[in-house]
Amino acid sequence: MKHNHPGKDFIHLLHHTNPSTTMGAQISLQKERRQLVTTQKQALQTLVKSSGEQFPGSDYHPSDRKNWMEGLGPDKLRLYQVVWPGTHDSATNKIGIRFVSRPFAQCQNCSIYKQLVKGSRVLDIRVRQDKRVCHGILATYSVDVVINDVKKFLGETKSEIIILEIRTEFGQEDPPEFDKYLNEQLGEYLIQQDDAVFHKTIAEILPKRVICVWKPRKTPAPKPGDTLWNGNHLKDNWIDTDLPEKKFESNMNFLSQQPPVRDRRYFYRVENTATPQADNPILCVKPVTGRIHGFARLFITQAIAKGIADRLQIFSTDFIDEDFVDACAGLTHARIEGKAPA
Repeated sequence: MKHNHPGKDFIHLLHHTNPSTTMGAQISLQKERRQLVTTQKQALQTLVKSSGEQFPGSDYHPSDRKNWMEGLGPDKLRLYQVVWPGTHDSATNKIGIRFVSRPFAQCQNCSIYKQLVKGSRVLDIRVRQDKRVCHGILATYSVDVVINDVKKFLGETKSEIIILEIRTEFGQEDPPEFDKYLNEQLGEYLIQQDDAVFHKTIAEILPKRVICVWKPRKTPAPKPGDTLWNGNHLKDNWIDTDLPEKKFESNMNFLSQQPPVRDRRYFYRVENTATPQADNPILCVKPVTGRIHGFARLFITQAIAKGIADRLQIFSTDFIDEDFVDACAGLTHARIEGKAPA
């Protein structure tokens, strides 16, 4: 009877594989991958040329982005009407070691305070057990820095509402008594978990200013009616890809499956980002997410063309800029004026 040895075929393969052939196959795969990325970017660029990037409110530019909600009129603007410009992995501006590990994890290049001044109104913060902010295995400053920046901004403005999402990073442990910490730090600003909030005007919600969503991994999540909101109130359908058209179409497809914002009692996020892949030679965040970064206005235009713009709510990006904020504020303005669906 013949016995097969599990390692025998592998050893045979090693002895009979030409290293240059293996390397050649890898180079060929990378060429195909680069071509696919180029093809997908060109497809989005072609769509821009054919459909344009004009939508109701696209020509609106807040005179003061630091106070853009106040500029729209707190007595007119209802919470469900807001198209919230957000940042993805918000507190990564100083993560890791500069020029060494930072390029692989940095998704924003300015502080939380500067992001808020620029117009961002949704923050995505990941923490670990020692209360330091992290992105995967890399860590940065304490969450205290985030909270202090938020409070500084709130102290300088009157009518801006912030959604502050804090979650325990995958593979990490929850910080002890973190819900107590958040209540102690932000208590005077916290908007209580309440479905009725979505149809209130900003003026009716004030002086409360922060919807704080806390997503622990193991410790109990906030309960209905708490000052903190639980993960059921902020949803998304993130996919892990570095291909811009694939992410664009996935975002559009999942958005189409959501109820209109008027009928929802949760926030839904679309992330206009792309993610580096381990099997690709380009592992730095900025060049990869840059493949989709410039197509935010196109996404809004296409959502309107497909009749699903009334579902768009939180729109997040890496390396947020003023044009992204203006696009969100512009569509919000159009909703108030009755020129865009909500």
